[in-house]
Amino acid sequence: MNTSTFSPEDMDFEGRYVDPHYSGQEDASVELSLRPKTLNDYIGQEKVKENLKIYIDAAKRRGEPMDHVLLYGPPGLGKTTLAGIIASEMGVNIRVTSGPAIEKQGDLVALLTNLDDGDVLFIDEIHRLSKQIEEILYPAMEDGAVDLIIGKGPSAQSIRLDLPRFTLVGATTRAGQIAAPLRDRFGVILRLELYTPDELAGIVKRSAGVLDIGIDEEGAFELASRSRGTPRIANRLLKRARDFAEVVGNGTITKETAELALARMEIDPLGLDNIDRLLLTAMIRNYNGGPVGLDTIAAAIGEEAITIEDVYEPYLMQIGFLSRTPRGRVVTPAGYKHLGIPYQGKIEQIKFED
Repeated sequence: MNTSTFSPEDMDFEGRYVDPHYSGQEDASVELSLRPKTLNDYIGQEKVKENLKIYIDAAKRRGEPMDHVLLYGPPGLGKTTLAGIIASEMGVNIRVTSGPAIEKQGDLVALLTNLDDGDVLFIDEIHRLSKQIEEILYPAMEDGAVDLIIGKGPSAQSIRLDLPRFTLVGATTRAGQIAAPLRDRFGVILRLELYTPDELAGIVKRSAGVLDIGIDEEGAFELASRSRGTPRIANRLLKRARDFAEVVGNGTITKETAELALARMEIDPLGLDNIDRLLLTAMIRNYNGGPVGLDTIAAAIGEEAITIEDVYEPYLMQIGFLSRTPRGRVVTPAGYKHLGIPYQGKIEQIKFED
């Protein structure tokens, strides 16, 4: 089992937790400061922030840990960041793990019993917890205790261990795969939406300031507009554009420098990369634009089905290039147009899902 306990100040901006005394990687120490530490520094997700602020303030006034929180939405939108912010705003430490890392019931019991009063336990990919692990979580979340069976056979006996008060923060890209009994035990359920270009431009400018990168308004907006609504991608593109600005530019990321960097990375004006275009093109060339099943698409382009569903599909659907129907995925006329391929289907024959 892989878990770590850190204070919120130890977080980097891509979801890792870094020992602040470790000096082996320069990038890690630089990126450490990019992650917002407070709700005021967190850009975007205004509704989520407004509600979280109320829940946190109310819990602090009562002198209680915050209620358990479930964060869901596409990857890279700041779920891990918000977990750290909750701990920071509450003035407690955070212990971090993931669903696949908790293999046995004893792993989870060890985690829970080593928490201090009020601490945050963050479980990423919580939808991947096994059923046996979930059964330990139920009484822990509701009653603040865990039930253990000691011994085997006729001599076996059940004992209850009281736990310190804690806040469980779960994060998932697949809220529908979380068992209903577990989902219902979260007092706060928040959905994170894709960011607007203006919000991402603000994130890019903030990150550029932290990293001491020169960037103008147009350069920031160019990177933001091609970041697929995702801060993680925006920060990655910022760092790569910095490389081009330093080597072939004057050190400042302008619109022209950003366009050069993005063109060399083969990211088009809407943020589509090689895999996006390959996915759409394969569906059009091989299957007349669909409908086609997810596993068939995955086999055709050599990508994992879960990667396509979690990483590529949400953005392609948001911009209207891809649709899910009862019979499979379908490329829309807008997708054809973007690729410069004539559309010869009949859109009125496609039955879209609600």
